[in-house]
Amino acid sequence: MLTRSEEDHIKAVYALLQEDESAFTKDIAERLRTKASSVTDMLKKLAEKKFLKHEPYYGVKLTVKGEAMALQLVRRHRLWETFLVERLGFGWDEVHDVAEQMEHVANDKLIDKLDEYLDHPHFDPHGDPIPDKLGKIRQRKTKRLDTCTPGETVRIAAVSETTDGLLRLLGAKGLRIGTTLAVQEVHTFDGSMDVKPKSGSAFSLSKDVSHHLQVEPV
Repeated sequence: MLTRSEEDHIKAVYALLQEDESAFTKDIAERLRTKASSVTDMLKKLAEKKFLKHEPYYGVKLTVKGEAMALQLVRRHRLWETFLVERLGFGWDEVHDVAEQMEHVANDKLIDKLDEYLDHPHFDPHGDPIPDKLGKIRQRKTKRLDTCTPGETVRIAAVSETTDGLLRLLGAKGLRIGTTLAVQEVHTFDGSMDVKPKSGSAFSLSKDVSHHLQVEPV
């Protein structure tokens, strides 16, 4: 059995490895909002338990055992987020903290039943892929909205940054996973763009917002 803190560190390493080849102590500490010295101690413990490999100056990488654990945590988290939104009526900006607590309930039968009850979803309410019970993740090709050019029509597939403020902003603009947008103009001055949803008037999105939206062609 792992402690909640140990699981949080494994999941943080996994998240950072999705962005780079290695995860470093400083980045893990920032992600978990804790001291670098505490992270160093925890990494040593997890290395002793064969969940990761920690090489000074070269960062941290997960072992096969560590990656399997991380995928279990991600699976639980995203299934709970889906349940909260689809079955209990939570907003997509309200579910992260609750799912953070529920992901530490290590009951395989419960998670398998939850997956079955939700009809085996492939993606959570933010568009992130949900690993299956074997740890396999469905792949799809997406790109950032801020890389699109005028004339393209795309569908929002995922939100890469799920802070409450951004999710509330998107909600206020009527933007959800699955929303279709036609890119009308990209402004060179600040990188903002004018987009028009399938139904409704056109509006402008800042580059910072469009940078966090993953889209796929329609």
